[in-house]
Amino acid sequence: MGTMSTLFNSDIPLIPDATVQYDGRYYAFAKAESLQFRLVNTIPWRQNKITVYGKQYDEPRLTQLYGDKGINYGYSGINFKALPWNEVLLEIKNDIEKTTGHEFNVCLVNRYRNGQDSNGWHADNEKVLGENPVIASLSFGQERYFHLRHNENKEWRFKFPLHHGSLLIMKDQTQHTYQHQIAKTKRQIGERINLTFRKVL
Repeated sequence: MGTMSTLFNSDIPLIPDATVQYDGRYYAFAKAESLQFRLVNTIPWRQNKITVYGKQYDEPRLTQLYGDKGINYGYSGINFKALPWNEVLLEIKNDIEKTTGHEFNVCLVNRYRNGQDSNGWHADNEKVLGENPVIASLSFGQERYFHLRHNENKEWRFKFPLHHGSLLIMKDQTQHTYQHQIAKTKRQIGERINLTFRKVL
């Protein structure tokens, strides 16, 4: 488990006009394996419906929301009432709050079952997250590429792999200057669990 002073990996590109930090070895392999197993087997996964040009489709991943009592959160027309924190998520939440120095009160959990599960271009810029939200994103399982593209400078496009047990932080103006995605792949790959911790105001 890292600290803020070491939460940076030179293996990722320098992202201009944003603050993006990455620790590819935040959790050691054995710890990451244990956490992934507990997450897969304790979360009541949810399949949401999304509407695209008037037609409904299954969202291309499974999700769930956890958080402090009374919190509701939504995106793209999908609304959640947060479930109370479970033991494993509280353990992880305490770790990253100590590491980053930021407090979080909600966590969106994503389960990418295979290469066809994805998360299209978007920014985590909902008003309830405040002006410059801090997003702490943990990855377990299958390595997937994280893509970033600048909203104005079309030459500023970046991608790098998110490793098993890694922690990615996006903060400051990042959600206003960039969009990000996890793209589909035709490769035969395993599943990935992603936790994105946020603070709803």
